[in-house]
Amino acid sequence: MRISEIKAYPVWYGHRNLCLVKVETDEGVYGWGESGVSGRELAVVGAVKHFREFLVGKDPRNIGALWQEMYRGQYFEGGRILTGAISAIDIALWDIAGKLLNVPVCRLLGGSQRERIPCFITTTKPFDQSLVADCKELREAGWDVIRLTAGELGHSAHATELDVRQSVASAAAILTEVRQELGHGVVLGIDFHHRLSVAEAASFCHKLAPGCLDFLEEPIRQQTPSAYRALRDMVDIPFAIGEECASKWDFLSYIESGLTNFARIDICNVGGFTEAVKIAAAAESHYIDVMPHDPLGPICSAATIQLSAAIPNLAWCEVSPYESRIPAEQDQLFLTPPVEDNCSYPISVTPGIGVDVVEEVAKEQAFKFWEAPRMTKPDGSFTNW
Repeated sequence: MRISEIKAYPVWYGHRNLCLVKVETDEGVYGWGESGVSGRELAVVGAVKHFREFLVGKDPRNIGALWQEMYRGQYFEGGRILTGAISAIDIALWDIAGKLLNVPVCRLLGGSQRERIPCFITTTKPFDQSLVADCKELREAGWDVIRLTAGELGHSAHATELDVRQSVASAAAILTEVRQELGHGVVLGIDFHHRLSVAEAASFCHKLAPGCLDFLEEPIRQQTPSAYRALRDMVDIPFAIGEECASKWDFLSYIESGLTNFARIDICNVGGFTEAVKIAAAAESHYIDVMPHDPLGPICSAATIQLSAAIPNLAWCEVSPYESRIPAEQDQLFLTPPVEDNCSYPISVTPGIGVDVVEEVAKEQAFKFWEAPRMTKPDGSFTNW
């Protein structure tokens, strides 16, 4: 068996693009993968084209060797664009392997360790009484793990002013009220989308009552582990870090030093299944649970579910809070996308990752240039979305 073709499809889906990759073989078996580099899909498509030049003709079953060749096959190793492309191809290769053996991918990773995949839900309400009401409704619907977003979501069409100090104060006040309403039987977290400085993150944590927050996600950027060490010395709330990481090397210092308490592995960014299982194993050895990052489409979710089924140290999977999911009955692009069931994901037993793509629709689906929202400080300077 040999790889006969690799195709990349940047397609508009929901409210942004998805970058889908199909790997075909000379025996008619194919696999689908997805890249997680939102907003720079054409750059990933270019990387996929480079990889195609030496992957066509190779045995698709030698997944580990092909991963090494893709990662080490050029002078400049790594980076999110390259690992985003590697991720999509790697997921597609594992999809092929599962189809060849007529088993779901989790079976190839040692089998399923659980009967269902527990999930957490995210409220996107602003920091006012609508958020308190939404959290109460989510709890009544059965959700026992709820995450807040950073408050101001912004707009792609124009810049949005973000007063970080005011946002931190509002978040601390409303979180205190939410905790009082929900009690301590609900896990409560907040994603600050790496918008804060060390001082701002510490100030936010100090404004909270003890035990108010179960995890603080991505308060600052991850490029400088020493900044997180400084923050760790100032606060005692568990951190959820990792969605910006693009390899096991990016994760290494956060796992070995215990800076992350929940590893936010994004299978579509770190290098696919091949790399994700290694990161999960490193986290397990340090008693750190995995909380996968899954903001994209059905292929990302399907791959994440297969990974989550196979690893022992799973906390909860992410259910996307954004309008990126199209109901199955209205979806013309994907076949058998995963669905939530009683605040959890079922584990697909379909061979491979369990999701297929209608390629003719992908060919016709228009790519649209899309930019993430731009955020500005009150003085007009740009800050993180």
